Amino acid sequence: MTSASGLVAATVLLGAGTFAFRLAGPVLRARVALSPRVERLTNVAVVVLLAALVATSALTEAHGFAGVARAAGVVVGGVCAWRRAPFVVVVIAAAVTAAALRLLGVN
Repeated sequence: MTSASGLVAATVLLGAGTFAFRLAGPVLRARVALSPRVERLTNVAVVVLLAALVATSALTEAHGFAGVARAAGVVVGGVCAWRRAPFVVVVIAAAVTAAALRLLGVN
């Protein structure tokens, strides 16, 4: 098998596996009953994983802390989102906060 045909085969195999994995959820949902405790834990786990993803992608850069300015921008954006501000306002407030702090010399 050449490298091009191997690449195509791997792509098709991964695509089929992804499709099967995504299809398994709706298909098995009707057949598998989860206890209320497991459903609660699953919902909490989703929130924790998303929070961890946001924290690591927003607050780190090159395997280290991204700086106070970015962290402050994330906090301001989070507060705006929590207060149900429009998405554009959230993004602009976060960007302006980080830019203003950097302009003042805060890294």
